[in-house]
Amino acid sequence: MLGQTTGVEETGTLRWELFLILILAWILIYLCIFKGVKSTGKVVYFTALFPYVILIALLINNVQLPGASDGINFFIVPEWDKLRSVEVWVNAAAQIFNSIGIGFGSLMAMSSYNSFNNNILKDTLFISITNSLTSILAGFVIFSAFGYMSHLQGIPVSQLAVDGPGLVFIVYPQAFASMPVSQLWAFLFFFMLLCLGLDSEFAMVEVMVTSLLDEYYQHLIRIFKRKELFVLAVCCAALLLGIPCVMQVGIYVFQLMDHYTAIVSIMFLAFFEILAICWSYGVKRLSSNVKEMTGKKPNIFFRLCWLIVDPVLITVILIFSIIQFKPARYGDYVFPPWAQGVGWVIALASIIWIPLGAIHTLWVLPGSLMKKLKLSIKPYALNDTKGGAGEPSVSVISSSIKLPEKSQFETHF
Repeated sequence: MLGQTTGVEETGTLRWELFLILILAWILIYLCIFKGVKSTGKVVYFTALFPYVILIALLINNVQLPGASDGINFFIVPEWDKLRSVEVWVNAAAQIFNSIGIGFGSLMAMSSYNSFNNNILKDTLFISITNSLTSILAGFVIFSAFGYMSHLQGIPVSQLAVDGPGLVFIVYPQAFASMPVSQLWAFLFFFMLLCLGLDSEFAMVEVMVTSLLDEYYQHLIRIFKRKELFVLAVCCAALLLGIPCVMQVGIYVFQLMDHYTAIVSIMFLAFFEILAICWSYGVKRLSSNVKEMTGKKPNIFFRLCWLIVDPVLITVILIFSIIQFKPARYGDYVFPPWAQGVGWVIALASIIWIPLGAIHTLWVLPGSLMKKLKLSIKPYALNDTKGGAGEPSVSVISSSIKLPEKSQFETHF
């Protein structure tokens, strides 16, 4: 199906079947989000809940297959020696970051549409617990099928257990091929993946749409006339950027992007986000904001996490992710040095804006270098110096922030 080349050096030709499917995927994404967050919320009721129906159906079917218990035992019985491996913890952290969407901006973009008094702490707890339980449920589904394949092929489950695209598109479909009513289970499984992919994708597209409209609403509406046309332009641009992934070299492009953005970039972004919010903005101010919205301050557990636990954990994970970092590879194929360089460019595409933003802030602030450094970490408006002696005036914050009208953003704030 991929018609993959022997390496990233050979681009090959465009796989038209995959390109047409890519177009179909972006049409579906556009139809899910073009009317705004209200229509997206309605779509999510189906795309987020229906996969649970399929997972439960697959689990009921799989546990009845011979050898399923061996796969489940392999899944639930821990290998305690692996807990000493830093790589295991780094990969686990990366998995949590990717499955919940930490650092991607999608959670913030979606939550910005909540009512002002929404209980964000309850939502946070619900999302975290649901994510973990879903991962456990999916593990039972996957490894029960592995046990069945192990029984058929007479090899240990450990030799079947793989990750990444190989699991979804190679190993698991092989299990379906030998199951009763294989076509039905294969259809349900890949339809479930479609729903899950749509969930993730239109959340990420919503980040781009929301961010650009919040900042440049008047300019964009003047150019595109309607929000629907602007969303269409974003989806078309993303479609064009996805073309390399549907060429014969596509699997190598995918692996390269996944390897250099899934761990390093996200960890860097999360580290500086925590540094800015928990230490520069401050836990005290953050707690006051939560109290203003929910009516009571966060308990000591949340405040300790924000102040100490989160910064320490993300720093440790970031350091060890750098120490344990290995060059990208796909199976036995190791990417050449120039491709590794391209991977780092991809990683820096999101990281570079942090130092550039810091340099810009120091450049526009008044005073000496030390004064610039002090002002740069204070949560003040930076476009006014009425506070005296070059100090930004807090009183101008409300006039410096341009809030969208209700009619524009469906009561966005």
